[in-house]
Amino acid sequence: MNNVLALILAGGQGDRLSVLSEQRAKPAVVFGGQYRIVDFALSNCAASDIPRVAVLTQYRPRSLVNHIASGRAWGLDTPDRRVEILQPYLGRADMDWYQGTADAVYQNLYLIAQSRAQEVLILSADHVYLMSYRNLVAYHRQQQADVTIGVYAVPPEEASRFGVLELDAGGRVVDFQEKPERPRSPWASMGIYCFNREALIEALQEDAGLGEASARDFGGDVVPRIFANRRVFGYQYLDYWRDVGTIEAYWQANMDLTGPHPPLSLANHDPPLRTSGPVLAPARFGADAAPRTALISPGARIEGTVERSVISPGVVVEAGAAVRDSIVCHDGVIRAGAVVDRAILDKEVTVGSGAVVGAGAEAPPNRERPDIVNRGISIVGKRAAIPAGMTVGRNVVVGPGVAGELAGRDAIASGETVQPDEMPLHLFV
Repeated sequence: MNNVLALILAGGQGDRLSVLSEQRAKPAVVFGGQYRIVDFALSNCAASDIPRVAVLTQYRPRSLVNHIASGRAWGLDTPDRRVEILQPYLGRADMDWYQGTADAVYQNLYLIAQSRAQEVLILSADHVYLMSYRNLVAYHRQQQADVTIGVYAVPPEEASRFGVLELDAGGRVVDFQEKPERPRSPWASMGIYCFNREALIEALQEDAGLGEASARDFGGDVVPRIFANRRVFGYQYLDYWRDVGTIEAYWQANMDLTGPHPPLSLANHDPPLRTSGPVLAPARFGADAAPRTALISPGARIEGTVERSVISPGVVVEAGAAVRDSIVCHDGVIRAGAVVDRAILDKEVTVGSGAVVGAGAEAPPNRERPDIVNRGISIVGKRAAIPAGMTVGRNVVVGPGVAGELAGRDAIASGETVQPDEMPLHLFV
């Protein structure tokens, strides 16, 4: 793997995650209690012994950059193995903000050209999976491919979310459909590309030469043009993989971790999932605590009931409180008698005594974002405070820092959005 360079695309705004990615890049969003989404790509690179990894960022990168830091958590801070953060910059006529995934790599072609890499891995930082890239690269070399694309079988009803590749009996790509209504193949692109270095450089230069005729995207522009005159193969991945780019997909992937036999086990996995952060004390459970099929992180304190939920470090669930089918991120506090049902609570959210988040049977879509908040899941932004006794319905979005805006109210109706009157500066971290 010494001849492989990995580029992790981590710059997207990801507005389909609502307030979770309002003040941070989507790859920096908490996942599985104590991890971040980007940890999967970084851990896979580390376990595959890839010596050089570059993370391409753009949208609100501070949280992501702080999390990755020197790369020590993944062993990417040695003379032989390192990670670097690449952000867009201005100053030359050909430099600008990244216009798409292919443009992000194109603007860093100097890194690829100067490297000694034989192959370049292009990876998304938005997906949840644990995979050794060694097997992908070995398959790529065995097939003498110019490009190899990771593919994953999806049901026909889900294919409209993905680019779909049709493969022949030998695994070679013979057709490509972008988000088809009637797919001719089950194989969806995973957003994982293994390019021969020269093939990548030529493809990106050709794409850049098209100007406004191209959206500068790998899946939508580069791949559909390249498979006709290059050896492009699909590497069939059969283990757990999820694109967590929507609220429903993010919630469901977290819920997948809570069962007695989760399809993706974060314990004793090969390759292991790594993350950065402080070493925390073990989770504590009170005399009346009732955790059931839940994922509880170190540093949490559980006095109440937790069912089918993912609990991050530092979370407190007081006596008499109940958390069901929910995700509660770092340092959240669920006060005595409160109920959180089918909800996502970002970091440092407080739910007051006797309050209910996720109330009622009816779940009309969120009026402001019916496209992304429509499955009965309510979302509460970072450091928001739900007052004691308040009832919050379903498909509700409460923005970061909301607190005083709720004074005098006893309920937030299903489908409603409450944003702060003014975004507090301390939330921009």
